[in-house]
Amino acid sequence: MASVERLYKNFGVLADAKDQATQHEAEYLEILSAVKGENNVKRLAAQFIPRFFKYFPSLSEKSLDAQLDLCEDEDSSIRRQAIKELPNFCKTNTDHLIRISDVLTQLLQTEDPSELSVVTTALIALFKVNAMGTLNGLFSQILQGEEAVRECAIKFLSNKLPLDLLTKEAEEFLLSETKKVLADVTRDEFVTFMHVLAKLQSLQTVSGRQQLVDLVVEQAELSKPFQADDSNCVDRLMDCVRQAMPLFSRNVQSTKFVAYVCVSVLPCLTSVTSSVEERDVQLEVLKLLAEMSPYCGDVDSTCLANLYTCLLEYMPVPPAEVENEENGSVQSGAEPQLQFSYVECLMFAFHQVARKTPDFLTAEDNADRLKDFRTRLQFFARGLQVYIKQLRLALQGKTGEELKTAENKIKVVALRTTSNINVLIKDLFHNPPSYKSTVGLSWKPTTKPSADSEGTKRAGSATSVQETVPAKRMASRPKHNERSLYHPPGGKYSERVGRAPTGGEFNANQWGFGQRRGGWRGRGQGLGRGQY
Repeated sequence: MASVERLYKNFGVLADAKDQATQHEAEYLEILSAVKGENNVKRLAAQFIPRFFKYFPSLSEKSLDAQLDLCEDEDSSIRRQAIKELPNFCKTNTDHLIRISDVLTQLLQTEDPSELSVVTTALIALFKVNAMGTLNGLFSQILQGEEAVRECAIKFLSNKLPLDLLTKEAEEFLLSETKKVLADVTRDEFVTFMHVLAKLQSLQTVSGRQQLVDLVVEQAELSKPFQADDSNCVDRLMDCVRQAMPLFSRNVQSTKFVAYVCVSVLPCLTSVTSSVEERDVQLEVLKLLAEMSPYCGDVDSTCLANLYTCLLEYMPVPPAEVENEENGSVQSGAEPQLQFSYVECLMFAFHQVARKTPDFLTAEDNADRLKDFRTRLQFFARGLQVYIKQLRLALQGKTGEELKTAENKIKVVALRTTSNINVLIKDLFHNPPSYKSTVGLSWKPTTKPSADSEGTKRAGSATSVQETVPAKRMASRPKHNERSLYHPPGGKYSERVGRAPTGGEFNANQWGFGQRRGGWRGRGQGLGRGQY
């Protein structure tokens, strides 16, 4: 059995021989045998084996196996030393790099923080030698490894991937391998990979961003029929839109998503369900539609017609007057319910999409449509104006601290919502309708803090201003002694405060996704991962 003294003696022989070390194979074999010795001997062997590895190509497999045995030793200090030295096997010859990367990826599942740090450092060192080969080892475990290892590998890509060490070829390889992984992923894994890809230098161009949008389109399965009663289908679509949203621009259009929502989702909007019962999923869908509508290109007539029809469902006609047979008086009919949050989303989207097809309202054949629309706009605006005045009076003179209270935050968002609708109505009420005005959606952050924007710093922090205040009551002038008071409207507007999730933030439990793959994309193939 080799001793410390023997190892140092063999080390001296090999070190003095330099390029003639190949003539001293016996000494090197004795170092290899030390992996079965005492701990102090193993610790030295972990350093000496990679030191002289390059001189004995015929023993390369045996040498690497000996080092890997030390990586699994019971003594953590020996494991750390052996792991630390692994990249040295690739300094002069990269034949074993993919295998070593594969092994290091498996070692990422260690529960020892200090050992995990050594493994991570070793992996990064491999990237410095050959980034593509290192990625190859990582993805071999992501695609074929055990669940625990897969999760650790994906976490490494998300948190530790050295982007500055990736060549163009390595980035292309990463994109190619990611496409394979996306065939069978959980929702969280999909989000993680999209974040990784979005950081790649080669994908910062217009064509690169378009590639990412195409990936999301494929993941969203827009070629398949929409199933409103399938919460997984609904959540998948919404998550995909959220991932694509930062990529949209004038040159990278949202047309496919906008068309799909208008044609396939809006006709069955009231049937849309979510895995989160408290979430107003219909409103969330409309918010996403509104956010991506400015980046929409040309759409067909069915898309615009569906959007217009859905808007009309929340833009009531004035109630008919009914004559009382007993006393001959004339009374208004049933008072329609005004849902401001829905109207803001739909009117904003219509305002954006219809500007490319102005004939939709102004064509001679559409005269009756425009007349009906103007009647609805006029009626909606009557109640809107009074409500805006009430909100402004309620917020007037409030300090910054006072505006941070829950109730005042609701009022602020309500004012932004109603003010936006008011601007859009003025535009659409023009003759012919105009599409020149711009508004900032009420749930999106404002560029300059003000009384109208306080409490809306995050995209999803806007509350559901889905008032169900009767139009007739809102249209009546408030009494003088009531002007300084604000009475929160009933219904969903008050009940759903704080329930809308913030844009871009995901939680697997919140959104109802399980830990198994396959169900998110409806496949469950390849690795045999089960359905949800």
